[in-house]
Amino acid sequence: MTGQEVAYIRVSTIEQNTESQRAILSKIKIDKVFEEKISGKNAKRPELQAMLDYVRAGDTVYVKDLSRLARNTKDLLNIVEYLTNKGVTLKSIKENIDTSTNFGKLMITFLAAIYEFERANLLERQRDGIAVAKMQGKYKGRKQVARPANFDEVYRKWQKREIKSSVAIRELNISEYAFYKFVRNSQTEAREKGCANG
Repeated sequence: MTGQEVAYIRVSTIEQNTESQRAILSKIKIDKVFEEKISGKNAKRPELQAMLDYVRAGDTVYVKDLSRLARNTKDLLNIVEYLTNKGVTLKSIKENIDTSTNFGKLMITFLAAIYEFERANLLERQRDGIAVAKMQGKYKGRKQVARPANFDEVYRKWQKREIKSSVAIRELNISEYAFYKFVRNSQTEAREKGCANG
């Protein structure tokens, strides 16, 4: 059974229309369209989430350009990884990216490298800022994040390699730092439990 051709269309405000995206995508035989008028800064977009839940292995998701999916590299990479894990291909018409091809995979790798470079620079700036704040006696430390109620369930799936860390982080809606902190805590608890039982 061949997969479905799925389109995701987005504009940022209610006043904008989706006709230009529809016109571009009309050249493809689309089976289902997910459309919404909402800012790309909002990662919890209803139609985006519905599309990600709907697609299955063998499907192809079409967008006019990558900015329709996400407004920053991190969110885009998370979405691409999520689709790839489900066996779904992403095709962006403007950038001519097809994640089922070697060139498409290479472009995503470039984006990931750029994101890591940007992240490294950001972390360096943060460290410099913290150092200055400490010298001035203004540093309060990192805000504590509560452990999500569904952490144990997601952690078990991650441990069994059923999902990647980026997917786990996304499901838990916490930072990468907080995720690995909770992982370390769980591993410590398991070791202590093992010692007590031994």
